[in-house]
Amino acid sequence: MSAAAAGTVRVRPVTRDDASLLHALVRELAEYENLLDRFECPEAELERELFGTGLLDAAIAECSVDGPNGGEWTVAGFALWYYTYSTFRGRRGVYLEDLFVRPAFRGRGCGSALLSRVSERAKETGCHRVDWSVLSWNESAKAFYRSLGAAPVAEWEWWRLSMDTSS
Repeated sequence: MSAAAAGTVRVRPVTRDDASLLHALVRELAEYENLLDRFECPEAELERELFGTGLLDAAIAECSVDGPNGGEWTVAGFALWYYTYSTFRGRRGVYLEDLFVRPAFRGRGCGSALLSRVSERAKETGCHRVDWSVLSWNESAKAFYRSLGAAPVAEWEWWRLSMDTSS
């Protein structure tokens, strides 16, 4: 059975042992988004931010696939987020920095499971919303998010003041 065949999805928190795996998944995302030339995050820096500062949180999605030993779990994707604050609401929120499912596992519920986990963590920590951005050309991502009931925030534009010239 191929990796794209039907199976079960599970989502688990990222652990320190996953640092290399998460770094490789972020690199895969950069490649998928045609932004590999901008990928410069050292693995040690990602690990430090995840496990040394408490600023980031992440989860790994795994899919069950048939293997030589029966059902085996294969890494299918990840979500990485951090906390924000709304002065108008007086409450925290979550900013979903990245949600990525490897192409072979799309359509199997991995993205929905990851976004559900992010939403659960947001609720558990008293957050009132989950925000994210989508590349303008990524119509499949937009369709996926709309299918979950999400919508673009039309009255706001995303702006940036970069502290270096590489962003």
